[in-house]
Amino acid sequence: MAMAFKMAVTGMWVTEECKNSFMEMKWKKVHRYIVFKIDEATRKLTVDKVGGAAASYHDLAAALPEDDCRYALFDFDFVTVDNCKKSKIFFIAWAPSASRVRAKMLYATSKDGLRRALDGIHYEVQATDPTEMGFDVIKDRVNK
Repeated sequence: MAMAFKMAVTGMWVTEECKNSFMEMKWKKVHRYIVFKIDEATRKLTVDKVGGAAASYHDLAAALPEDDCRYALFDFDFVTVDNCKKSKIFFIAWAPSASRVRAKMLYATSKDGLRRALDGIHYEVQATDPTEMGFDVIKDRVNK
């Protein structure tokens, strides 16, 4: 099996580590969140940070840099109105205002390829500041 999945649009590579971390989140529930980073020199997408099963959404928000772009996944557990436990995976495209224009463009053009490589994402949130990805935004999405 190939060591990486190439994103057709930008030539960006999604490492096996990224896909394996996602599968561990999706099926084994060992990660609450995963933060991905593009290494511009090698053109590879790598795992920047992970949060264990006990981590919170606040922990994810705190793990994102104030001045650089990232992709993040968050596994949101909730209970439906008919008392069923559910879980939905959120994809967050983080592009703060203080990040470089080049980084914003690179992350924007690579996003769809990553989403295709990681099958099973339920919702997407794009944020340029913390209020655009607040916990209330996440809760509102699953309640619609």
